[in-house]
Amino acid sequence: MLVGVLPQFRRNPPQFLHSVARDYGDLAYFRLGPQDVYLVSRPEWIKNILVTHQANFTKSRFLERARVLLGEGLLTSEGEFHHRQRRLVQPAFHRDRLIGYGAAMVDRAVHCRDQWRPGATLDVSREMTRLTLEIVARTLFSADVTSEADEIGAALTQVMEMFETMLAPFSEWLEKLPLPSVRRFERARDRLDQTIYRIISERRASGQDTGDLLSMLLLAQDEESHGGMSDKQVRDEALTLFLAGHETTANALTWSWYLLSQNPEAEARFQAEIDRVLAGRLPSSEDLAQLSYTEGVFAEAMRLYPPAWVIGRRAKQDYQIGEYTIPARSILMLSPYVVHRDPQWFPEPEKFDPGRWRPEETAARPKFSYFPFGAGARVCIGERFAWMEGVLLLATFGQRWRFRLVPGHRAEMNALITLRTKYGMRMTVEPR
Repeated sequence: MLVGVLPQFRRNPPQFLHSVARDYGDLAYFRLGPQDVYLVSRPEWIKNILVTHQANFTKSRFLERARVLLGEGLLTSEGEFHHRQRRLVQPAFHRDRLIGYGAAMVDRAVHCRDQWRPGATLDVSREMTRLTLEIVARTLFSADVTSEADEIGAALTQVMEMFETMLAPFSEWLEKLPLPSVRRFERARDRLDQTIYRIISERRASGQDTGDLLSMLLLAQDEESHGGMSDKQVRDEALTLFLAGHETTANALTWSWYLLSQNPEAEARFQAEIDRVLAGRLPSSEDLAQLSYTEGVFAEAMRLYPPAWVIGRRAKQDYQIGEYTIPARSILMLSPYVVHRDPQWFPEPEKFDPGRWRPEETAARPKFSYFPFGAGARVCIGERFAWMEGVLLLATFGQRWRFRLVPGHRAEMNALITLRTKYGMRMTVEPR
């Protein structure tokens, strides 16, 4: 069949993969259009693919096609160029810088929470997206995008929704046609570029070194040519980190508030920890070690609804998994959504239980039974940034408010590039 299981896959990709793993085990084969796909769900095999044998693989079609949006940024580049760019960007995420970012995260969260009124109905996914956009712009680019946040969010949603089309078989040809969908994608991409190029232009004009990520990119020198990055190169890295740096955290926070609203006992423990540790003052990066249950809330939300719900790799040559040989050019899918719900590693996997992240429990599980940020050379460079942001924002909002799902609202998944909510997340804010 020409399309394989593509129609079934598209209806609900995470649930499709979950049912495949449940029915066929830790290594399952299917076809998506013309592409051979293998779903790999055993932690030791996942470790081999992402870490031990990572040199045997390149990005999957998913990230190959992402070039139409991200160019040659960290997510899409390969080989030595990827390693070079990662080395340039890494200092922006060192521990001493993260501490400074923490204060900015809390400051923006306080500004957001102080605008709400008791009983107000909000789309929490929109609120979290706007907030995390402001935070990544402030911390990594020393820029203020508050007035543009809604426009940027709308453009990003348009890009996300169109990206599924860009993954379809023969989409490389479709994108050259003057189709309305292609034009919408291009307009949304241009809107995102407008903000990024404006930030780059203003910084180049000022000549100021603020010590942030953007300064590092603008001051970077190529070791061979001794030339700096072009605006296009800076744009690709900046847009990649601008989008990846807020989208995934916004999704994880949205699902966190939903899960807390549905689990009163966990919510009460979460609130009790915040009150005990903070005693009414605002949180800081120094409080992170004491906010262990709050961290568990964030970890559990990413277990049940991992923002990066699938990771793909393409085999360069034939690759052996157990007794099976995976042919060269095949796609290997590794799904955090699937593995995170495996009862072998997480008893009562559908249950929201932040307490399962106690050190003694995590030590008993295979490391690659939980991998929301990937692993190996392509592990998310902003992982520690995201953990800190998630915990600090949960604590800052949780001090003052609790969220209640609007009756009748459907909290369903929308698996695009990330695991978004299909209909937003309409919730009422109540004072504690």
